[in-house]
Amino acid sequence: MAEGFTETVIHPTAIIHPKAQLGHRVRVGAYSVIGEGVSIGDDSNLQEHVSIRGNTTLGKAVQVFPFTVLGSEPQHLHYHQEPTLTEIGDRTIIRESVTVHRGTAQGTGKTTIGSDSYLMAYAHVAHDCVVGSHVILCNAVQLAGHVVVEDYANIGGVSGVVQFCRVGKFCYIGGGTLLRKDLPPYLMGKGNEFEVQGINSIGMSRRGISNETIQKLKSLYKIFYLQNLTVSSAVEKAVSELGSLPEAQHFIDFVQNSKVGFVR
Repeated sequence: MAEGFTETVIHPTAIIHPKAQLGHRVRVGAYSVIGEGVSIGDDSNLQEHVSIRGNTTLGKAVQVFPFTVLGSEPQHLHYHQEPTLTEIGDRTIIRESVTVHRGTAQGTGKTTIGSDSYLMAYAHVAHDCVVGSHVILCNAVQLAGHVVVEDYANIGGVSGVVQFCRVGKFCYIGGGTLLRKDLPPYLMGKGNEFEVQGINSIGMSRRGISNETIQKLKSLYKIFYLQNLTVSSAVEKAVSELGSLPEAQHFIDFVQNSKVGFVR
């Protein structure tokens, strides 16, 4: 919650639109601007110089640090003030100078960030992105439009993800990376010319994934990345040997549904 506050507190210099909705025990810091159509959940803490615009919804206990801009107009040449949305889940932390842009009519109409995620300073989430829960975007990560980042993914600092690409569950992307294709779940790697380096065993173990499951995912990695199989042959072998494992099935579905190609 907004630490030390038992009721909603708005600094005298803050500007709150009459049609904005603030929950219980919300703090709005000095020189912050909360626009029409904004909804702030209980126990959220908006520090100084925060700007929240458009039809933007923040869940409960969201922390927003100075100079952040949420729900601003997308950087899209065909956006013409359509009433698109931004939604941010409970307990997400948004650090200094982060920007999150609302969706577009040409896309899904909504930019979404899940619960319990952490967006570090200067990160940018563009229009129509879907960022899951328990995601970490380190300093200056840049997500182009229509990017999907699944739950528990971790993207290292000063990395970029090209538009329409997807990052799978539990992926770990090293700092200074440029990702131009989909990265299937559970993998880790880095590089301006991205290279997969294995399974994110440490990240999964920390989140309670069993060692047995991790070992099977290592076998899945070998099938797709070390055995020089075609994609169709790798899928066939993975289904035959590991198809009963839900995590393997999610990996296979992710690969088969790729529209921009996936990193191999």
